[in-house]
Amino acid sequence: MSGKTTGNYRVLIVDDDFRVGALHADMVNALPGFQALEPVQDPRVVPKVVAAQKPDLVLLDLYLPHVSGLELLPALGVDAIMISAATEPENISQAISCGALSFIIKPFGAKTLSSKLKGWARYRRQLEGAGQLDQQGIDRLYKTLQGADDAPAAGASAAPTEQAVLACVKQSARPMSVAEVAEAVGVARATAQRYLAALVANEALELQLGYGTRGRPEHRYLSR
Repeated sequence: MSGKTTGNYRVLIVDDDFRVGALHADMVNALPGFQALEPVQDPRVVPKVVAAQKPDLVLLDLYLPHVSGLELLPALGVDAIMISAATEPENISQAISCGALSFIIKPFGAKTLSSKLKGWARYRRQLEGAGQLDQQGIDRLYKTLQGADDAPAAGASAAPTEQAVLACVKQSARPMSVAEVAEAVGVARATAQRYLAALVANEALELQLGYGTRGRPEHRYLSR
């Protein structure tokens, strides 16, 4: 999974009906922060397209000619959401077992797709902003992935520590590391990391990846 802090998430749509593929592409392009790649109708070329274009997410139809979406899914090596009119429990169970992060029933509207894509984007940002995850953090990831934002709100009702972390970063003239925030606020590094990840997920802060002398990426946080 590659980091994504700027630009658009690239979404590949796989559907053998070009009209449906084009419709879903329009829905994706209407969402800020997302870009639909050229939809693919022939599932046999999907692995090559994924390897060449490196999408961040694939919207994959279950029933396809030649190769089913369930057969394709395990070999893609990229986040995928299964879409299908087939609502039999065995199909949904197989899709999840094969690695689908979510399942959207056809036909669906722009609101449904928007909720799923935004939930997935928050999930990705939470992962990118996290250090070691505890059970609560993992549970939050699963809820976020399904379109439920369980992260603490970044407003007046937020916890005092979260308010302090947010104010610390916003007042800084440059991006700050987790260690710098922890020291400035006077909390443990793990505590600072948890609140920073929640603030990134809520889009109150932005995450950047910086590279130190050893070439290892370091998470740094700045105000949006």
